[in-house]
Amino acid sequence: MKQTLDSLQQLKQKNQPIVVLTAYDASFAKLLSEQGVEAILVGDSLGMVIQGHDSTVPVSMDQMVYHTQCVAKGNRGSLIIADMPYMSYADTDTSLKNATRLMQAGANMIKIEGGSWLVPSIKALTEKGIPVCAHLGLTPQSVDALSGFKVQGREQQAADRLVEDALAVEAAGSRLIVLECIPQDLAQKITKQLKIPTIGIGAGNQTDGQVLVLHDLLGLDQDFRPKFVRDFFDDNAVHSISDAIKAYIATVKDRSFPNQNQSFN
Repeated sequence: MKQTLDSLQQLKQKNQPIVVLTAYDASFAKLLSEQGVEAILVGDSLGMVIQGHDSTVPVSMDQMVYHTQCVAKGNRGSLIIADMPYMSYADTDTSLKNATRLMQAGANMIKIEGGSWLVPSIKALTEKGIPVCAHLGLTPQSVDALSGFKVQGREQQAADRLVEDALAVEAAGSRLIVLECIPQDLAQKITKQLKIPTIGIGAGNQTDGQVLVLHDLLGLDQDFRPKFVRDFFDDNAVHSISDAIKAYIATVKDRSFPNQNQSFN
């Protein structure tokens, strides 16, 4: 079954969790889509897990186009979401130009990080037929401004601002929202208020779906083990990459991942 924005919306309406994973090449895109992952995120996380940088900031537009092309070649029906890299959407005209490149490379949707300040660009992209996924909470491209990779929205004022931002980007036309590293109660509150699906990472199990970086799911970097990550290879019942992906899908679908120990309060 080919996944679309409508099919993801129907999963939200049926309270059936949406499974998302990152991929950066054709081989993994083929594997993930054949296993039933609803959406593949071509994340600028490739800057860290593929290129070895300590943040996503160095990733270029050309690199995102290249990896999106690779994923599109291997994909067998998942919805492809491609990240807009650092400073590729600083204004409306730049957003339109760069989003067009990603859509032509094979993306079905683009993802941008930020809140209400993105409303003009989201409106412009949507009007031109380019679907938008917003990204709120911990926004990795702003890691220096945030003074590191920290949980967002714990203070009431910050939590209220995240709710306002979520409602604003939805009203502007966003069709999905990623919520990263925020308290699980706040993520649940936002999810209930929005008509569009929310995809969590470090946001508890009451969002409409979950996303993980594939390399984290496979436990490839034992020195990088954030609280919200589970190494699905670290299981006696898992004997292959396919098994690990199946285990992730199953635990997202039954909401046993993330558990309380993998969530923030």
